[in-house]
Amino acid sequence: MREAAQPVLEVNGLKTIFRTRGGEVHAVNSVSFDLKPGELLGVVGESGSGKSVTMMSLIGLLPSPPAEVREGSVMFDGLDLLKCTPAQLRAVRGPGVGFIFQDPMTSLNPVFTVGYQLREPLLKHMGMTKAQANVRAKELLELVGIPDAERRLKDYPHQFSGGMRQRVMIAIALACDPKVLIADEPTTALDVTIQAQILELVKDLRQKLGMAIIWITHDLGVIAGIADRVMVMYGGQIAEQGPVKEVFAHPRHPYTRALLQTVPSVRGERADTLNVIEGQPPILRAAPSACSFRDRCTQRFGACAAANPARYDVGPGHDAACFWDFDTDAPRAEAPVKEAAHG
Repeated sequence: MREAAQPVLEVNGLKTIFRTRGGEVHAVNSVSFDLKPGELLGVVGESGSGKSVTMMSLIGLLPSPPAEVREGSVMFDGLDLLKCTPAQLRAVRGPGVGFIFQDPMTSLNPVFTVGYQLREPLLKHMGMTKAQANVRAKELLELVGIPDAERRLKDYPHQFSGGMRQRVMIAIALACDPKVLIADEPTTALDVTIQAQILELVKDLRQKLGMAIIWITHDLGVIAGIADRVMVMYGGQIAEQGPVKEVFAHPRHPYTRALLQTVPSVRGERADTLNVIEGQPPILRAAPSACSFRDRCTQRFGACAAANPARYDVGPGHDAACFWDFDTDAPRAEAPVKEAAHG
């Protein structure tokens, strides 16, 4: 990517909490990143790491209450989206930022036809007539590989399979040619063949439209194949981020290495067991005051429990939030629990 390009999206110090009966849950903690025009940023991490909540916070898609975006800024086209009115946010969603949701069955309205839901953003944001919107809606369904598109426009979501509903969601997100497309595990419900077709489709659209994409997934293989940069999240924070080839070849955070080690080998080696990350992700009842990964980390030492590590530069555009060999001032009163190869 061209490093000189100005970011189309800049996120700084984003904090999101949920108010629950058991107290506040600090779901997103001081997340900062940017996205350049035409760039594809992959976001990975376990369930509960804050991936989806972070991206939904950007454009006001979280229900409030219980959610509250407490701090930060999200700059897009000269606007701070966190300070926008509901009307301003509605104008941004669609032509500015498109969103492909994880579960199409709960995201599509069951009482309206697919054609109606495809036409709605075209009529509202693109100024099309109903006839023009019908033509464009048919083109969008064909674009995402739905056969007999003209007839299917009259069908309701329950008349589509799970994979077909996901394709409809992708078509709706692409309807207004957004500058930024956020895709929240968009191929989860699809078989491997259709998943490959959708990935190729997104690659083509990105080249044609210059669209920047944030792709959320659990599949590290997908990120390796399509992303320019990868952002690894854990405990509502960015554990590591950088160019995808660099991060995958030389991971510097213990969590990133642990994730990569859980991927089964395709080289034919036999193993008695699959690698797993022992333990569970943290329940964030308070803002992190120590490393969130320390209880599951084989390299933890005294500093990990004393403070929450900042993100340290480890290479061009590559940083990681870990004390192990980045902060030379961190106290080393305790030896690592278990020696492990590093990077």
